[in-house]
Amino acid sequence: MQKLTNFSEKELEDHIVTALTANGYQQGNPANFDKIQAIDSHYFWQFLHNSQQTALDTIAKHNPDWQKTIIHRLNNTIKKYGILHILKKGLDVDNANLTFLYPKPLASSSQIARDNYRQNIFTVTRQVRYSQHNGNSVDLVIFLNGLAIITLELKSTHKNQTARFNAIEQYKKDRSPDDPLFNFARAIVHFTLDNQEAYMTTRLNGANTFFLPFNKGNHGNAGNPPNPNGFNTEYLWNEVLQPDSLVNLISHFVRLGCDNPDIKKPNLGDMTLYFPRYHQMSVVRRLVQDVAGNGVGKRYLIQHSAGSGKSNSITWLAYQLIEAYPHSEQAKGAKGLEQPLYDSVIVVTDRKILDKQLKDNIKQFSEVKGIIAHAERSKDLRNALENGKKIIITTIQKFPFILDDIGEMADKNFAIIIDEAHSSQSGMAHDGMNTALGIDTDNDGDMDDNQDRIIKAMESRKMRGNGSYFAFTATPKDSTLEKFGEKQADGRFTPFDLYSMKQAIEEGFILDVLKNYTNDKVVYKLKQKIE
Repeated sequence: MQKLTNFSEKELEDHIVTALTANGYQQGNPANFDKIQAIDSHYFWQFLHNSQQTALDTIAKHNPDWQKTIIHRLNNTIKKYGILHILKKGLDVDNANLTFLYPKPLASSSQIARDNYRQNIFTVTRQVRYSQHNGNSVDLVIFLNGLAIITLELKSTHKNQTARFNAIEQYKKDRSPDDPLFNFARAIVHFTLDNQEAYMTTRLNGANTFFLPFNKGNHGNAGNPPNPNGFNTEYLWNEVLQPDSLVNLISHFVRLGCDNPDIKKPNLGDMTLYFPRYHQMSVVRRLVQDVAGNGVGKRYLIQHSAGSGKSNSITWLAYQLIEAYPHSEQAKGAKGLEQPLYDSVIVVTDRKILDKQLKDNIKQFSEVKGIIAHAERSKDLRNALENGKKIIITTIQKFPFILDDIGEMADKNFAIIIDEAHSSQSGMAHDGMNTALGIDTDNDGDMDDNQDRIIKAMESRKMRGNGSYFAFTATPKDSTLEKFGEKQADGRFTPFDLYSMKQAIEEGFILDVLKNYTNDKVVYKLKQKIE
């Protein structure tokens, strides 16, 4: 490989395209890009003819301008609902429905579903001239079945150009959201990239465009770890943009929703397009992979600082755990390769915002209705478990009863996600929790916090092997690390996944409270000198 301290944008571009085309991508011709529809017209029609000729024949039977009709309907639907609608629900044209994404088959999927998945066409196209008003081009565009879904702007640090500054400024100043390719929700995400760092946004808004870091972190710091064999950002094209990964992101992570409860009937402009940051995507995938390999019964500690987007991480995990299948029949608790590992996922929290996010998340991803239940009383919890609800949301106060109930249901498996960091620790809610856990508040001078209460509840009950526990916390105590962490050779306990406070501070998601800190001794000396 070229020495990485001396490379051009073109060489980085060459490297990315070579890697993608070696792993299932076709290389597109920029001349086939339709600026008005933001599609690769060649692969758009090739995909439909290869995979859905019967549907095309049905549309064409009574419509001599059937191609124009499809394009017109596609454009109008994307303008109203965004590209995710097309990818998830397809496109209704006359008496036919056209599919634009065949999802990755599950262990229980039919051979037809497996064959359909192989019909998907992934394309990477270089130097795409996207504007109807000038000759501007964007370095790379990723297409799925002819639909533009990702854009990338590359920079060479050798020329003192970086993703963090120059490429972001390029998107802000030279990439108009009025051009169809950069309309909100027309593409899923826009990346800036150099050999060191990557950033992303889902909405271009001129000077107000906000980019998030899409970096792995570097041993608790921001950025990426050094890669002695290549670019530090190779994970983006070697991992994230790989076909299976991309379909997984679209199917199980990317979400379009409205955060404003006052807007009862939001239009597309009122929505937010959610794309995971790297650590969110990574922790959910790693957890799902681990349970698929090891089965039911493990405990996991996810130490994610404030500013990590923990609420979304939990909602994505809850949804994906209900579709977690074992890799082998030897996995603990497996009921067969075609049966999900968990009968129910229980989310333990006191946050109403997480409750809403879970409902919105599941509504976006699942066509199955009525799979979420709310357990405000112990009776509700048992009813939800017995009625086979897939996701049950309850409060931390009910945690001891959860342990009792799942212990009595030895024929069922459960995933328990504990979001302890934001629960109430004052007033009546705090006293209620103490009562629920059997703690005498009158004699509990130095009140335990939620981590202590969770550990006490677990230690006071015989833990069954039919539950997996996923504890999310920003600042675990030693006792929490020992109960949920992974024991190392030297006897230390470490979290399964870490997004540190230092990384959150360096990435700008939380303030460094010590940055302007001055201790009392220094203040006293300064005061003495002034006097």
